[in-house]
Amino acid sequence: MAQVLHDVIRVDRDGVVTTVTIDHPPANAISGAVVAGLVEALEQAEADETCRALVITGAGPKFFSAGADITEFGGGAAGLGGAADFTLRLERSRLPIIAAINGVAFGGGCELSLACDVRIAARSARFGQPEIKLGIIPGWGGTQRLPRLIGLARATPLLLSGDPFDAARALEYGLVAEVVDDEALPEAAQRWANLLGSRAPLAVAATKRAMHDGLQLPIGEALTVEQREFVALFSTEDAAEGIGAFLQKRQPEWKGR
Repeated sequence: MAQVLHDVIRVDRDGVVTTVTIDHPPANAISGAVVAGLVEALEQAEADETCRALVITGAGPKFFSAGADITEFGGGAAGLGGAADFTLRLERSRLPIIAAINGVAFGGGCELSLACDVRIAARSARFGQPEIKLGIIPGWGGTQRLPRLIGLARATPLLLSGDPFDAARALEYGLVAEVVDDEALPEAAQRWANLLGSRAPLAVAATKRAMHDGLQLPIGEALTVEQREFVALFSTEDAAEGIGAFLQKRQPEWKGR
């Protein structure tokens, strides 16, 4: 049975996978309630040791999320500021997080997807950072994550024009890992979540930390970050289990310890 948070976030569980759906019609705009619901859903999933992967998607066939709820911009730049913090929490989460982009992902919706570990898209999905057309700029990581993910030369015209781009270009640019027919997206999201959820959870978390902590460091310092995580994992039960299972030619049983 689905759980509903703050009237706008639906949470479903299937095996080790938690699916979080933004259900805020008509366009799944990101409001304060949506941010609060997303935060609560993430906290619940992280606190559940049996949860191994998280999927974020949008309700309906047209919108992942059309972006920030502009009606809540009355407070100026401080409005919805918690969304930027939430994107950092996604990157720092122990869980592998998949964005299943079922439709339009503009503005804050696009930025939400950029903070996920893996993005997969329906063929009809469209992406964009149109803030410049409103006389503002992205405020939840768009100017920072998009160049890091697809390169400055590709990100610059997208950010300065504010024009949308389709799933085919997102795949060409390496922004998404896979594009599937619209009706196949839920199954593809579950497949990705089950795959990543089957990996050693401590190693998944360590890999995420090493990538994000080392990304902007000089290579020597970044390798030190990697070595720290590498050495720490060898003292875990999961590392012993993984190596033992390999030598014994059997599937490992991860405990997260």
